[in-house]
Amino acid sequence: MNAPANTELPVVVIGAGPIGLAAAAHLVDQGIEPLVLEAGPVAGSAVRDWSHVRLFSTWGEVVDPAAEKLLAPTGWVKPEATTYPTGGDWAEQYLQPLATVLGERVRVGARVTGVSRAGRDRIVDADREQQPFTINILNADATEERITARAIIDASGTWSTPSPIGGDGLPALGEKVAVDRISYRIPDLKDPAVRARYVGKRTAVIGSGASAFTALAYLAELSKEAPATHAVWILRRGISGSTFGGGSADQLPARGALGLAAKAAVDNGHADAVTGFRTSRVEKSGDQLVLVAEDGRRLDPVDEVIVLTGLRPDLSFLNELRLGLDERLQAPTELAPLIDPNQHSCGTVYPHGVNELSHPEKDVYLVGMKSYGRAPTFLAMTGYEQVRSIAAALAGDMEAAARVELTLPETGVCGGAGLFDEPEAAEATGGGCCAAPATLTIGAPAASGGC
Repeated sequence: MNAPANTELPVVVIGAGPIGLAAAAHLVDQGIEPLVLEAGPVAGSAVRDWSHVRLFSTWGEVVDPAAEKLLAPTGWVKPEATTYPTGGDWAEQYLQPLATVLGERVRVGARVTGVSRAGRDRIVDADREQQPFTINILNADATEERITARAIIDASGTWSTPSPIGGDGLPALGEKVAVDRISYRIPDLKDPAVRARYVGKRTAVIGSGASAFTALAYLAELSKEAPATHAVWILRRGISGSTFGGGSADQLPARGALGLAAKAAVDNGHADAVTGFRTSRVEKSGDQLVLVAEDGRRLDPVDEVIVLTGLRPDLSFLNELRLGLDERLQAPTELAPLIDPNQHSCGTVYPHGVNELSHPEKDVYLVGMKSYGRAPTFLAMTGYEQVRSIAAALAGDMEAAARVELTLPETGVCGGAGLFDEPEAAEATGGGCCAAPATLTIGAPAASGGC
């Protein structure tokens, strides 16, 4: 198949989350036919998993302009721009209506298991760029199929691959065996079944980012009602002035509020902080678990463990493509220096597009959270700008692709309500853009980062 024929094929977008659906909207706006493949049973499946967590972002910052353009003729009304949605709000009031408008361009229950070039594994050079992409799909009914595409936009995120307990990036010994007592998500304590799991129990929380702060704050609130509830906060490093974030001086006010809530949980006796503890083993002790550190220290038994040590990209189904990824962050090589968490927060990463997201394999793009690899802080607005630029490039408008159409203030328009549900709390902390749960910071759960 030659290049002209390839242009008649759809652009396959992997993942029907916020960035994937925005990519489809921008492609439609450019006159390019998209096909969105979503592994879950509904659009926004990953976002729905943290439906109980409120974003750091306002509605005004999490609706893509091209998506809004598609929705407008349907009578869709954008929620009040200054209010803060939960993940559930975002999915029900925006993502699902957008998927409905896109119609048959969105397929759910379609898991991508492999992507390659037609007749070419990653070794073969001959006529490589003239071949369409082949995509293997596992459907919800267990049938398999193969389709072809002119380009690939991978917006599958990182939600499905949380990082393990082990400080070396590997699962701690015994971690997989004890999986029935270990969770990798922020608990929804308003759910009676989840609440019953933690009420009156001793729970270890491992992590040092916004997700860990949120879990500690939730458990602290629960302990006020059920005093036997207690948290053990495990940090791989010691406590310093930056442990709890910037507090009231944080560039992200909502993140600062989360850090202060975690500090209050410790100061008020609802949680104990254990520092310099890098878990190497998880041992069973009756119905409880004992965490053992690399230096041999053993903690008192706990009933449950919540692991919030960040997320990582699943690159397995892209193994036959030639990706250019940073060796540390697993992000595109040109993007990685811009998002290095040792150097940047979401407020200091400038908007970027097709140039920073390109790979040695032509017409393959990782976008959204997945483009950030293991870097923790991502903005939904940044993802929308990514896919706008890519859609323009695929349409042949390289001037528009190179043009920056998003302006972020120095704070990265970050901040927001965080844990706080009251409008007054949002006003006190300022405007925002970062999400809140367990892996992101605007568009999905807030990344836990390292410890």
